[in-house]
Amino acid sequence: MKILAFESSCDETAVAVVENGRSVLSDAILSQADMHALYGGVVPEIASRRHVEAIAALTEQALRDAGVTREQIGAVAATYAPGLIGAVLVGLNFAKSVAYALRVPLIPVHHIRGHIAANYLAFPELEPPFLALCMSGGNTLLVDVKTYTDFALLGATRDDAAGECFDKAARVLGMPYPGGKPMDDLAQQSEGGVYDLPRASVEGHELDMSFSGLKTAVVNLAHNAEQTGRPLDRAALARDFTQAVIDELVPRTMRAAELSGRSTIVAAGGVAANSFIRAALQSECDRRGYRLYLPPLRLCGDNGAMIGAQGYYEYLAGARADMSLNAYATRDIDDPICTYSKQ
Repeated sequence: MKILAFESSCDETAVAVVENGRSVLSDAILSQADMHALYGGVVPEIASRRHVEAIAALTEQALRDAGVTREQIGAVAATYAPGLIGAVLVGLNFAKSVAYALRVPLIPVHHIRGHIAANYLAFPELEPPFLALCMSGGNTLLVDVKTYTDFALLGATRDDAAGECFDKAARVLGMPYPGGKPMDDLAQQSEGGVYDLPRASVEGHELDMSFSGLKTAVVNLAHNAEQTGRPLDRAALARDFTQAVIDELVPRTMRAAELSGRSTIVAAGGVAANSFIRAALQSECDRRGYRLYLPPLRLCGDNGAMIGAQGYYEYLAGARADMSLNAYATRDIDDPICTYSKQ
């Protein structure tokens, strides 16, 4: 079955054609990163307008690259949450119009479920159940993936997402948006151990995380150095910041695996591209005898193929939406938008 999939939750317009949830026939992506770099972060109104401008032509490109006709499309999948509300609305409403015109089912897909499903495209043998560590610019979650469509949220950040903190830290260190790769590259230049940065815990909720204090500490260090004229070891700060993020993510992931009884762990989202986090997860999983799946870098960021992959399994589970489907800026990963019924 061929699914035409749409993703527009932030600053990438993405349209893909995916077959049977595992094979990517096309994956057309238009990034707005260069434009938003002028402002040091995503400007929601600009992102929405760029999605409007790009999505129709990108859809034609995805169909052309896949070598399929409209008549060969069996369903349309689209991100409905979470994300920048204006941006999500563009992709979702366009997808609704396509599904209506082609007279095929419309499948709603949660964005983070899509990030998890990106691993299905890279690893044909991967099947639930497993534990997923989801790390992106807007979300940081620990999720028990029981089946392809049955998810249980185990832990989450109480404030900022890990990816957002990387972007903000990069900005105060004079690096461009998006900050993930520049921070990774800079951290490679130091062994760290220079700056004592905070690690947070949430009393009574051992799997929950908090990154706002870490972000504030980095901002304060950078501003204090600038105001007093004292030197700032940018590479060491990038390395110590990254280690602080690792110390929040990795131990909680291992603890979640223990509590859920999972020995297979899957990483997902843009922050999963960080080389230090990947190495730390691999080292700890090797030590414990866990199986770790790390998505290839091309599948860490937002893309349409991941929505098509998850959309296939949502379709098999009976998920269907009508033209009243709305977009949501926030929605829990285990809170489905529609009732599942075999059709």
